[in-house]
Amino acid sequence: MMRKKKRSSVDKTESSAVLEVPKAKKGRTGGPSKSAVRVANDESVFVQFLREAGVTLKQDRTSNEIALDQIVFQKRLQQSLKKNSRYPGIIQEFITGLESHIEDPQSFRNCLLPCVPRHNDEDSNSVSYQESLMRLLLGIEILQTPVINILFEKLPEFMFEGVGEDGLNIPRIIMNQLKWLDRVMDSTDLANKLMQLVSVASLEVQRDVITSLPEILEDSQHGDIARELNLLLSENTQLTVPILDALSSLNLSTALLAEVRGAVMTTLCAVQLEDLPVVVKFILHSISSTDATEVVTDLRKKLELELCLPPHMSSQSCSRTKGSTSTSSLPAVSSSQDSVSLVLDAIKSAVRFQKIISEAWLKAIENVEDVEDHKVIDLLVLFILHSINANQSRRGAERVLKVKVRGALIQEALLQKTFKSHGQVMRGYFPSILALAQSLVRSSDGCVVPFAGHLYKQAFTTFDSYCQQEVVASLVTHVCSGLAAEVDVALELLCELVAQRPKEMALYAVFIKGILDYMDNLTPQQIRCLFQLLGGVAFGAEQQGGHIQDDMHIVIRKQLSSAVLKYKRIGIIGAVMVVGSMGARRNNPENTQGGTLPKETQRQVISLLELVRSCSEASPEAAALYYDELAKLVQTGKLDPLIQAWIGKSVLEDFQEDFVVDLGPEISGSFPLPATVMYNLDEDESQGGIAVNLLPLLAQDLILRADKNQVQDGGKRCVSPLCLAPFFRLLRLCEEVQYNGDLEEIDALLGCPLILTDMDVVEKMESLSKMEREFVCSLLFHTINWFREVVNAFCQQKDPEMKMKVVTRLQNITYLQSLLERSLAVTPGFMPPLATFDSDSTDITAPASATAPAKKAKRDSGGKKRKAPASKNSSADSSQLEEGTEAEETQQEPSEKEAEKEKEKGGVNLSAYRPFFRELDMEVLGVLHCGMLSRTLLDTELNSRVREEVQLGPAELVFLLEDLWRKLDFSLAPAKKAPFLKGKADRTVGFSHLQRKSMREVADHCLQLLPTLCTHLENCHNHFQALLSENQGVVDALGVDLKEQQLMSSAYQLLLQVLLCLFSWSGFGQPEHRALLKSMLGVLASRLKEEEAELSMEQLVRHSFEYLLNFRASIPSLSTALCLTQLLTVLAPCAGPNHTALREQIASLARRFLCQEWVSAKGGRERGNKYNDTLQSLLSIYLARADDVLKAVEEIAGEGIPELINAAKDESSRTWPTLHRQTFLVFYKTMMAELEKAVRKIPPGKQHDSTEVQSEKLLTWNLAVRDFHILINLVKVFDSRPVLTVCLKYGRLFLESFLRLGMPLLDFSFKKHKEDVQSLLKTFQLSTRQLHHMCGHSKIRQDTGLTNHVPALKKSLEQFVYRVKAMLTLNHCQEAFWLGNLKNRDLKGEEILSQTATQESEEEEDGEEGENQQEQSGDEESDSGSRKNGHNKDQDDEEMTDESD
Repeated sequence: MMRKKKRSSVDKTESSAVLEVPKAKKGRTGGPSKSAVRVANDESVFVQFLREAGVTLKQDRTSNEIALDQIVFQKRLQQSLKKNSRYPGIIQEFITGLESHIEDPQSFRNCLLPCVPRHNDEDSNSVSYQESLMRLLLGIEILQTPVINILFEKLPEFMFEGVGEDGLNIPRIIMNQLKWLDRVMDSTDLANKLMQLVSVASLEVQRDVITSLPEILEDSQHGDIARELNLLLSENTQLTVPILDALSSLNLSTALLAEVRGAVMTTLCAVQLEDLPVVVKFILHSISSTDATEVVTDLRKKLELELCLPPHMSSQSCSRTKGSTSTSSLPAVSSSQDSVSLVLDAIKSAVRFQKIISEAWLKAIENVEDVEDHKVIDLLVLFILHSINANQSRRGAERVLKVKVRGALIQEALLQKTFKSHGQVMRGYFPSILALAQSLVRSSDGCVVPFAGHLYKQAFTTFDSYCQQEVVASLVTHVCSGLAAEVDVALELLCELVAQRPKEMALYAVFIKGILDYMDNLTPQQIRCLFQLLGGVAFGAEQQGGHIQDDMHIVIRKQLSSAVLKYKRIGIIGAVMVVGSMGARRNNPENTQGGTLPKETQRQVISLLELVRSCSEASPEAAALYYDELAKLVQTGKLDPLIQAWIGKSVLEDFQEDFVVDLGPEISGSFPLPATVMYNLDEDESQGGIAVNLLPLLAQDLILRADKNQVQDGGKRCVSPLCLAPFFRLLRLCEEVQYNGDLEEIDALLGCPLILTDMDVVEKMESLSKMEREFVCSLLFHTINWFREVVNAFCQQKDPEMKMKVVTRLQNITYLQSLLERSLAVTPGFMPPLATFDSDSTDITAPASATAPAKKAKRDSGGKKRKAPASKNSSADSSQLEEGTEAEETQQEPSEKEAEKEKEKGGVNLSAYRPFFRELDMEVLGVLHCGMLSRTLLDTELNSRVREEVQLGPAELVFLLEDLWRKLDFSLAPAKKAPFLKGKADRTVGFSHLQRKSMREVADHCLQLLPTLCTHLENCHNHFQALLSENQGVVDALGVDLKEQQLMSSAYQLLLQVLLCLFSWSGFGQPEHRALLKSMLGVLASRLKEEEAELSMEQLVRHSFEYLLNFRASIPSLSTALCLTQLLTVLAPCAGPNHTALREQIASLARRFLCQEWVSAKGGRERGNKYNDTLQSLLSIYLARADDVLKAVEEIAGEGIPELINAAKDESSRTWPTLHRQTFLVFYKTMMAELEKAVRKIPPGKQHDSTEVQSEKLLTWNLAVRDFHILINLVKVFDSRPVLTVCLKYGRLFLESFLRLGMPLLDFSFKKHKEDVQSLLKTFQLSTRQLHHMCGHSKIRQDTGLTNHVPALKKSLEQFVYRVKAMLTLNHCQEAFWLGNLKNRDLKGEEILSQTATQESEEEEDGEEGENQQEQSGDEESDSGSRKNGHNKDQDDEEMTDESD
């Protein structure tokens, strides 16, 4: 058995010439042929010594022979040379002989190649491999230096030869001779020679030499060589890879390594792409824990993977999988992709095995704050961290990605660029991409869900068929999860993929078809999306997914034939969506005779429509849903012309037959109430005209519903008023599509009257029977919904007469709504007729009863009465209680009063009945373009038959603005979290049409309305300015039309709410919507002055700001003031990071509103829960944006509240008119909350802070503690339960912030600012003592609402004591600290006797400190040791504080 050879140095002390038996060794490589060769015949000293030592030189291509072990050879040769009489001169002769021998190139090669053992029959233990002759000579100390010199002299001869015919690279073999020598005699000289060689050698030799350096040099030379290599690196980037390879293997100090790494980092931008992986690997593997974040951040900045692929190559790389790339460019693309892949492998290797690097990458990505600064490498690294999951990096990657997406810092554009440029590389991380997409879809944060959709889409479009299948399967899993948010996103994505990639998606039709088994859990909107998706796959133009058509037909027919309305609804929606797919207009008509569909397809579509109609006509709800669904389909305008014409013809005939009657002199029939023709706008056609037959149909429907057997009769067609509005919508859309928006054929329906009953019946509603009252309410609902659909239909007509009629219909709606409010008030338990049919009727419920507001008031009142006992017990002084608890009582008083007024008036708020009204289209809001006319002018001028201009009244303006605000709140406002166990349907009911528009479309529509909204805003401003000037600033002067003023005030507030909702849209943060924001700001800015030159974003914001500030003088109510302030708050950040001036203007405006007395329209002071909430929001805005929060709090607490205390009971503070006894709690709570927030932002004290910085921080804390002391002391005057609760809660939070941030500052400031620290702690001690008294008061009153705060507060008070002691100890003043007992007292300062029965007289004095006084709370600290310490120290204290309250 052969064993591995070990290198060993020759024992220098050995002088004997005894030859040892050679040991068996395993060779590294095979030698040359063993055939007979010619021996060198010159007998020089060199040859002679070698032969005697055991080496025979050969010529030609034959390897030199060695007869014994190489160690023995080296010993023999060294001894022979040393023992020679001519030593040391003999060495020179030996070297001369060597030089002459190797002049022959072949002989030189032989000397560089391994020797072969000489095989004798006697020696069977000889090894098969020996070192080369040159390496054997280098191992002899006395010959090493001259032999090295010879090798360096010979190397230039072969420098440019490269690899010879025999496959040998001589320079590389020469370098190999120098590697791993047992000992280097002169390492410094060798290092110099190597670096000189590098400076003159060819590139290939330079690489070989540099790569060999770590294996040649000793450790002592590594530092010097590293510095020289560092310099060389900056001079020649072609040597980057060998230099970094060498540096990686050198043993370097930390400082030198950091220096080298810095130099490498500077050359990173100039490195060749193929060298980049080595550079990145070196940088990452040279990181230490102290500089990891800094190095990785720098590396991330300089790693430009976007530039790794030219644009034309990146596009080719994406299409390569589809076989569309030219073969000539593939190698370059592949090489680039391979290099990027190797870079990512280097990063992956580093983060997998070093936790500090993975954390550093996450921190580096997290610290990027601008969208433009994020790069492709960020996403790739997050995918890497997610894929390896080393050191919990998966969770960190998910967290960072969510934060970045939520902040709109990582957007779709970056993701698209990453997939487009590095599709091949990304394929390796597909499992992580899929897992991240699934996680983001399931996130409760709606902001990150769209990004998951982008991940899915990019993965599907970029990767191969296996990945596409996985994407579809994952989306189908989301749809079947039953979670509404997941289902919506997944269905929307699948629809997009079908629209964009129909051929690929058709391959996975079977996966999608499986969703049909889970339809029970889907909402109507989701079912609509599902059948649109399946229809696109099965009935698309290509029809690759035609194999699922039969399955879809079976499902639809089964659902349509069901007697259960829920399943029939599914069948109707599915059938209409399939009609949309089958009947869509085609581009290649063949034998279609005017249409674009084959005859067979036309027949199938028409037969399916007839089937749906026949299955739904027996149920009014089903029929109404069918008309609504078909209307949506017709509105798309994508149906085949023949199909469209067939629908239009049948609809027009049926509508005329079912709902329209000719007007005659009498209306025949018996009805619950007398029938009358009303609301006729075409007075010329009062005889011989048409009317909508509403009341007779409603009466007939009432009889049918009473006879349940007839309802069950499915064979008879039922005409219900429920279908009136949906059917008319379908008719109107068919006419629009057929005549390109012209409704001349049906314009008679705009002005035609309705058969109703005289609306004077509302005045005597209470005398009617329950059935009659409900009949009147149903009639009003149907009439309003008819008018709403009429307005939807004709709102875009340009004819002035039609515009007038549309405005008149709006006036009819507002008037009928006022009648309906009164009717509902006397009709408890009434269930209105449905107006939206695409959701489950169980999801839409009417309010519990018309008297709900009164009931709520009773509950509030009861709540107040339940709280009364606790409030009574909160103080022994009844007069103090009366003042203190007034703020609490007024929280409930207004609701009672409002409820009573509501009851007297007999009205009900219709906002709760919104789901029972037909949805207005966005286009209706175009009516706002009509000017506004006040009611007084309407009374005098609008009676004239000839009107030049159509104008809106205040009531109609409020009606339209309310609808616009609701639409924007639904579409643009961030999605609110759904209530527990409630679905999304609660929010989406009534927005079915709006849901079909994207956020951008809604925002674009608002841009068109914006000039009009500004005009109305200016009109409101002018109205109130004129009102104030006419009445000398008195709002509630005699002669003011109260109702008109309330409507104008509501319109003012709604206009500002609409602008607030619009400009708060989070989409403006995305780059693609910045131009839209600029256009909107341009509209506001142009109202101030016309600018010809294009303004920057900052200028536009400032001009818009100035424009909106002009409205501050005419604001009619505090809630409107809050809207204006919030609007300015939203606009300010758009000006960029430096918007300090705008911030100051907002604070000034908020202060102005707070210092203004707000009077309601009826003359009384504004009050109530809503008013208090508004006041709190406005005060928070003021304090948060004040130049100095602490001074602002001190101003209110130090000036405003003392004025309130000294004022009469019903008076307010003179400086702050909004501050009175009813709003004291609002001010108090807000000031405490903002004070606590402010101190949390004070930076903690650090030891290396300068004296000035310490003084500044100490001054800030002094102000904060003084404010806190003022607020805490107010409890002595205002001692109501809510005030105590606020005090206990925020007192603890303030104390905790002081311990965490303030005490470290006192630690380092105590010696330099002893008096300031002492003063601060004295003030703070008074506050903590008062907090202690509150704890005792809470316990003695046994109020759980208060005592819940006590344990945590007591703990913080104790921590404060010990923390002060630690501070004194740190500053060597521990003798200044002592403990005593602080007695339990109530809010009056009176001792709570039950807990102090056996105290000694000398213990009645409270504990004090010399340099710094402190207390210890309660009887927990009454141990004798502390008391004794207190008595001993009492004699030495120089400063004492009066502890009595």
